[in-house]
Amino acid sequence: MLAVFVASMASAQALNSGAQPIALNATLGESLTLTLSASTVNFTLAAGSATNAGSTNITATTAWTLKPGRTAVGVYAYFGSSTAALTDGAGDNIPSSAFFIADNGGASTALTNTVAFGGANAGLQIANVAITAANKTASRTDIMAYNINLSGGTLPQLPAGTYTGTLNIQAQATP
Repeated sequence: MLAVFVASMASAQALNSGAQPIALNATLGESLTLTLSASTVNFTLAAGSATNAGSTNITATTAWTLKPGRTAVGVYAYFGSSTAALTDGAGDNIPSSAFFIADNGGASTALTNTVAFGGANAGLQIANVAITAANKTASRTDIMAYNINLSGGTLPQLPAGTYTGTLNIQAQATP
């Protein structure tokens, strides 16, 4: 009886095949996105006034996932031209030097710098984030308030009319 039991145990052992490997490859792509809370700001201008606030603040959310070797993420505001940030189409212009942005409650600054995008002397760097091992995947939020200053130069003599322009907000990851 013992021999039958041992024989039956031997036949109940597991039978295994050889292991077959599967190579796994996963790629997390590099990304940089910027989204805005709104796409329009209106101004009611007062002739000669330094205070012509925009109708709303715009929140810019910049998010990134970066490869090693990236050193910074910059966020920029810019116009295509420093002399005609806004225009009435009839030759009357509001320059970028009269357009101000206050970022996250900070000082209001005119768009008078040459930045990575846009026209010469028509931009402002909103943010510069140094990239380290701790923030290769991260995000930041900028709440921008706008003002048009019509008190300087020939701007107090600006004729009545509708002035339009396009402000661009763009992010860049640098090597």
